[in-house]
Amino acid sequence: MDWNQDAPPHPLPSEMFMLDGPAGALAVHVAGPEAAPPVLLVHSVNAAASAAEIRPLFESLRQGHRVYAPDLPGFGLSARPAIVHTPRVMTDALATVQAAIAERHPGRPLDALAVSLGCEFLARAASENPAAYRSLALVSPTGFRGARPPYGSAGSTRALPRLHAFLTRQLWRRRLFDLLTSRRSIRFFLRKTWGDKHIDEQMFEYAWRTARAPGAEHAPLCFLSGFLFSADIGRVYETLRMPVWMVHGTRGDFVDYRLKNVLALSSGWSFDVMQAGALPYFEQPQAFLTAWEQFRRSAKPLS
Repeated sequence: MDWNQDAPPHPLPSEMFMLDGPAGALAVHVAGPEAAPPVLLVHSVNAAASAAEIRPLFESLRQGHRVYAPDLPGFGLSARPAIVHTPRVMTDALATVQAAIAERHPGRPLDALAVSLGCEFLARAASENPAAYRSLALVSPTGFRGARPPYGSAGSTRALPRLHAFLTRQLWRRRLFDLLTSRRSIRFFLRKTWGDKHIDEQMFEYAWRTARAPGAEHAPLCFLSGFLFSADIGRVYETLRMPVWMVHGTRGDFVDYRLKNVLALSSGWSFDVMQAGALPYFEQPQAFLTAWEQFRRSAKPLS
């Protein structure tokens, strides 16, 4: 990439292909035997997000699966246009990726995993095309916090347009983002994610590098002003008609999942808690993979 000669060509040990997505070029990282079962991995959303966030899973699963990991619109090696990024843009991007995978693996529904806010986009994509997904794994998903389920009107978001207008003024937009994604800031937020001062240094380094890309500020500033959070995600989660495994940690800033008790009554959902931060597969990769594999093996279509 010409924006940083020191940056790795892509965040994962993989090949990469590009799709024509809803917000321009969509980068998809892929590895593993071509005839193996397909798995989709979706990263989270933050100021410096990319597919690098799911590296431990990608590296392990490629031994026996065909693993696909997109960079969501506005992140990683995907296009970074100056548009308002919304759940619809992200969901349509995942639908584009799913369709491309289906062409390569006809008749094989996906086991898919997403992290944090990426879970909302994956859940919406799966609710709109349930036949395409065999099972879902939601890691530290958003939308479960607080005392009231998010049951807003269909398609509504938590957008704050005035805040977005302020953050995106050309006079300070990039300078503000550069402060937000300085080495000190990224390390600070990753420590909050881990709930510990010991973070993954490779992920930290790539996060800093990818935030230096031209246009890197557009999607994160939409994130900060609420445009990427769905106000109706409670209804979306409740419409899922495939087995769902939800797992989260006990440390850091992402430990409030009170609303999972609402969904615990829904058939098809199972829950695990790990003594880790919000990305438990970095800290306990083998335990995480074993639990996820056991879930996938036991997953049966819902009636």
